[in-house]
Amino acid sequence: MFVIRDRSVPVGRRKLAAERAAFFALMAEGYGNSEACRIVGVNRVTGGRWLYGRRDRPPRIAAAPARAAVSDRFLSAGERIVIADLRRAGRPVRSIAAGLGRSPSTVSRELRRNAEPGSGEYRPHAAQARAEARRARPKQGKIASSPELAALIQGMLARRCSPEQISRRLRRDHPGRPELHVTHETIYQALYVQGRGELRRELAAALRTGRAVRKPRRRDDQRQSRIAHPMVMISQRPAEADDRAVPGHWEGDLILGAGNQSAIGTLVERTTRYVLLVHLGRDHTAAHVRDALAATITTLPAHLRRSLTWDQGGEMAGHAAFTIATGVPVYFCDPHSPWQRGSNENTNGLLRQYFPKGSNLAIHTPADLAAVAAELNGRPRKTLGWDTPAERLAKLLSQTS
Repeated sequence: MFVIRDRSVPVGRRKLAAERAAFFALMAEGYGNSEACRIVGVNRVTGGRWLYGRRDRPPRIAAAPARAAVSDRFLSAGERIVIADLRRAGRPVRSIAAGLGRSPSTVSRELRRNAEPGSGEYRPHAAQARAEARRARPKQGKIASSPELAALIQGMLARRCSPEQISRRLRRDHPGRPELHVTHETIYQALYVQGRGELRRELAAALRTGRAVRKPRRRDDQRQSRIAHPMVMISQRPAEADDRAVPGHWEGDLILGAGNQSAIGTLVERTTRYVLLVHLGRDHTAAHVRDALAATITTLPAHLRRSLTWDQGGEMAGHAAFTIATGVPVYFCDPHSPWQRGSNENTNGLLRQYFPKGSNLAIHTPADLAAVAAELNGRPRKTLGWDTPAERLAKLLSQTS
């Protein structure tokens, strides 16, 4: 219970820390400025200074009050009072932030979000109330709170539009209605997060991946290599392989069939884009891949066997034995960096015209693979000045002979 101080007894100049704390406690309970000042026993002008800062002189920047117990991430009521004081004194945002020990963007965002909607005046206790109301959990999502928005999104998902396409299209079709604007991440959250009930879970089947849950992504530094023998990374590959000036540097990979039960090995020469296909059938273990690659690449002249670049797939665990058998060093790409084998990735896309995803690749014989490779090697390529890979390779062979 707060006790009214006897104002007839002079007290002189002294700190009013207890009175100030009691004043703000009353304000938080809903008392007005005048009533709180009367109960605590201070002048209304003093209460106004506590609320809004002194108008006759800039306030001294003191250490920021203790922050909220919820989390140091959030501004506390005391920090909002300091912001109001310094704001009324005309201090710039960066100066206020320095006094609080906060980032300028934090103060700027606070003034933008929690100032009075009409006047733009910043009142610390009203700002605190707004922040607490916004932080309340559980909170209904934007899609769940708008049946119209949910219906629009569901309709576009049913037409197999991606969340990003939906987000962009809603902004273009309804530029003056921000309540219908939503980010693609919000749509994903409405589909993936359990228990939110914003979008029907069966709509997830319309996504490109068809997954109803997120696929976890491991960080590069947490990746565990499936290759036990020390790898030589692509950064150590000879410079002559990078500029494609010298032929004989190859890129390789596997294309997999239905259920990863069958595979075909692909080799692409970086200078000529010449393709070799390796028959693997249903066996793409490291030993079988090693032997099949060695048998294929040793059919080439020695000057066309300078290096092989591969990803970090477990099928190349026998790379050391492959190098001993063929004399071809193997260089490995960095994790999640398919562009480091760009020619091979492009060729694998072309091969899917002949070997669709989800099909059984074991039904194709070595003769079938040779026919497909011959067709690809006979296509004119823009990057080769409309020569074919076969023509470029034949030219190289004639020059060396």
